[in-house]
Amino acid sequence: MGRVGELYHVEHHDGGFDMAYLRDKRGHQFCTRLSNVFVIGKGHSSLVSLPKQAGVRLSILEEQAKRYKN
Repeated sequence: MGRVGELYHVEHHDGGFDMAYLRDKRGHQFCTRLSNVFVIGKGHSSLVSLPKQAGVRLSILEEQAKRYKN
C-alpha cells in the first residue's frame, strides 16, 4: 500500500528523474519520483474512498506504541 499526501512542489532535473514533494495529513513531508505519483483528488479532498488510516503511515515508534497499547 502506498502513501497519500498533498503535492506541494515538483523539481525537474534535466537528464534525471523529476522529484515530487508531498505532505500528508499529519504534516510529515516526503518525496518520491514524479512517475510514482498518482493524483486522486484536488487540494484536501479525495475523489476516491480511502482506507481508515487514509494513507497516513505511522512512524516505527508510533506503530510500536499502538501494538503495545492493544
